[in-house]
Amino acid sequence: MARVLPASGLERPWRRPGAVGYALARVRGIARPPVTVYEPAPGSVVSDLDVAVPMRDGTLLRVNAYRPPGDGPFPVILSAHPYGKDRLPSRRGGRSRFSAQYRIMRQPAPVSFSTLTSWEAPDPAWWTAQGYAVVNADLRGSGTSDGVGSLMSAAEARDIADLVEWAGHQRWSTGNVGMLGVSYLAMSQYRAAALAPPALKAICPWEGMTDPYRDLMRPGGLYERGFSRIWAAGTRRLSRLDTDLAKEQRDRPLRDEWWQAHTPELEQIEVPMLVCASFSDNNLHSRGSFRAFEQAGSPHRFAYTHRGGKWSVFYGEPARRAQLAFFDRYLRGLDVPEPARVRLEVRESGDRVAEVRDEQEWPLARTEWTPLYLSSGARLGVDPVDRDGHVTFRTGREAAAFTFKTPSETELTGPMALRLWLSVDGADDVDLVVGVEKWRGRRYVGFEGSYGFGRDRVATGWQQASLRRLDESASTTGEPVHTFLTRRPLVPGEVVAVDVALGPSATLFRAGESLRLVVAGRWLWPANPLTGQFPARYRRSPSGRCTLHWGPDRPAHLLVPRIPRRPGWGSTARRAQAGPVPADPVPAVPMKEE
Repeated sequence: MARVLPASGLERPWRRPGAVGYALARVRGIARPPVTVYEPAPGSVVSDLDVAVPMRDGTLLRVNAYRPPGDGPFPVILSAHPYGKDRLPSRRGGRSRFSAQYRIMRQPAPVSFSTLTSWEAPDPAWWTAQGYAVVNADLRGSGTSDGVGSLMSAAEARDIADLVEWAGHQRWSTGNVGMLGVSYLAMSQYRAAALAPPALKAICPWEGMTDPYRDLMRPGGLYERGFSRIWAAGTRRLSRLDTDLAKEQRDRPLRDEWWQAHTPELEQIEVPMLVCASFSDNNLHSRGSFRAFEQAGSPHRFAYTHRGGKWSVFYGEPARRAQLAFFDRYLRGLDVPEPARVRLEVRESGDRVAEVRDEQEWPLARTEWTPLYLSSGARLGVDPVDRDGHVTFRTGREAAAFTFKTPSETELTGPMALRLWLSVDGADDVDLVVGVEKWRGRRYVGFEGSYGFGRDRVATGWQQASLRRLDESASTTGEPVHTFLTRRPLVPGEVVAVDVALGPSATLFRAGESLRLVVAGRWLWPANPLTGQFPARYRRSPSGRCTLHWGPDRPAHLLVPRIPRRPGWGSTARRAQAGPVPADPVPAVPMKEE
């Protein structure tokens, strides 16, 4: 029988090694986050504030335009969002004042930006120093812009296309416009780029979801009721909107026409695109960012991956230099090298980078998709099992766990997928939450996760069993895609196959370290902001018992993306800043149990 974890192991994660120290560090980070706000040098930025820009229907949106001194012309970096272009940080009495979100969400590394930088927007002081103009726009119904907004809609995309054309026709503009920004400032780029406004020459969406149903509001069909509620309430407080997102989320459990209408058509994006696809935002933006890279129509699309902090990376020097080189090439036409198709960062722990290297595609073409089979004795094995087994857990209080010890150094890079056979008792459904963890002996190894959470798992997946029907045309090896269009309740005692998609990751396991699979009927972390993944919360399963089955006729398994070592593998890699790159390549070794 597989091991069953009691509720205390999930409800009280401070009992895990390292949780107390993490909580103390969180307290210090809340009191004094490593965020610095600076004043631009006098005379270094020319500012035109609250400029009215007419839309095609006559509605006036307003922007702040920043540019270097002189007549120009300059290439333009544009961002558009509902958060208020004039809600700016400040520097007073030698102290930095900034959004409370930098305190609530842990900052794993220093963050620095100027007093001109609104929430998740490019820093005008830095970009004007590089010879670019910066336009920061209030979307319709937000800030000082007129009208009533419609988030993630086709109408919003038309407004952004009009803003792009306005920026491209200013006397100080070269006519070449790019877009840059984090989160919603990334999401707003996809639909606008699909409209192909002539002045838009390149986009750089830095961590932006592309399917609101699948990526945030109802991942795997589960009702997210933490961050999504806060975000929906915040946007309604800051903006005049035609839609109550929280109500739509509550009333639309299936991925119906409304959700589909709020999903960008990525294949219509033809301009060059540098997308930041991080491994550290699986609850929000990671899956959508990788989807954008894989599905965009542009032949010039590039991915910058990492598993660091969202804002410390975006405002950090390496990422800024990558953004600058990209825009220098596609907005200025400078003779700079094309970005790496995939800048891949592999980590072995939250604070240790094993390697940074260039790859040509995602998922990697040389991936060896390796099934690890569920078996009795709480084990994952490389060989199919020859006898039937099962484990039963209470959906609201327990989780089943299975462990595989890596016999040699092993890199797992790509998405993962879990195939289960299950039945339920006392309910007609189960909301599955699946986690893949890394352990060193008895020590849990945490990674950077969504909302600044520093003890995240390697990968996480969600799936409501009643929404198990697959979209066969969209599913790929390692990434099952569900339709979320038809609910098929479970019959007590009936055993059904359910596929669970886990988010992308890139992780190095040293010999002797363990991969641990956890399967539960509820979210795996508490909402406690000191030890849990606040503000993430998900609806609990209906109360009942869930049984996982395996055997010769039910080969339940976790499919992992094993990357074989190859000759020259170490020589072409860039040295990681937080850890050494192995000096010699390690030959491919079949995964065998000890």
